[in-house]
Amino acid sequence: MGGGWTPSRPCWASDHQSGVKAPEEAVTSRKAAGRDTAPVITPDARPLAVNALTLGEMAARALALIESGRGGQVVTLNPEMVMRARRDPGMRALIARAALVTADGAGVVWAARLAGYAIPERVTGIDLAESLLARAAARGYDAFLLGASSGVAEAAARALTAPAPGDLAIRARIADVWRGEPRPENDAETVARIHASGARLLLVAFGSPAQEFWIARNLGALPGVVAIGVGGALDMIAGRTPRAPRWMRAAGLEWLYRLSLEPARWRRMLALPAFAALAVVSGARTRIAGTPAIVTVRDMAWSR
Repeated sequence: MGGGWTPSRPCWASDHQSGVKAPEEAVTSRKAAGRDTAPVITPDARPLAVNALTLGEMAARALALIESGRGGQVVTLNPEMVMRARRDPGMRALIARAALVTADGAGVVWAARLAGYAIPERVTGIDLAESLLARAAARGYDAFLLGASSGVAEAAARALTAPAPGDLAIRARIADVWRGEPRPENDAETVARIHASGARLLLVAFGSPAQEFWIARNLGALPGVVAIGVGGALDMIAGRTPRAPRWMRAAGLEWLYRLSLEPARWRRMLALPAFAALAVVSGARTRIAGTPAIVTVRDMAWSR
């Protein structure tokens, strides 16, 4: 498979896409203290580690996972995911098991640097996806686009494989696309389609955290495949959603641009003030007392 992409069947015409329940969160009961109250969440304060790599290094490492046949999950970590992992052991576990973890959010880079860890740059899901698609295509590996709204994956596939893709200076080999659903009862059909395509790179656009849990649940049935949760990246590649201007991305303000386009995201943004406060406190404690930071790096690059 490879070259230009043409749909062989209306594989995107699946039923309505919906969310998937995450693993049960860890709680402790206050009944032990003699108070018959509802359970309360116990935050897990252990740090989460990212790979301190540039975009090029991250793409090269992911391609090596494809070529070696090891495969693996790539997590693009942002502050919302960090805060969720503090109360959701399933999210924490999949981040810890991931083959690669990028500092997708500017807040993640900032938090690590506050604690003295050297993060060379922010590596977003869309930037990594574009770079890896091109590198994989150059080595003869096909990609599979899974998820997004109706028609988006098809439009993204056409943009990625068009002879003259305009502003997208990318070439990719798209084996197939499938809208699919993140619910476990649909996993077998989706996995079978990916198997049949022969793709070795899988971009999953179910939105977070559904896409991360889907990958963690199904990657064992897809040996040798590298899978990345890319959120709204396919919408951007397809031209359905504009990306923030370059200056806003450089300033770490892409979240603000997306909020202006999608005001409904404001609920997700509520995690940011709590994350910022934790980052400041944990960063100071790490530098002064050596206690664990909220975000660390896997190779322990240290800059203080």
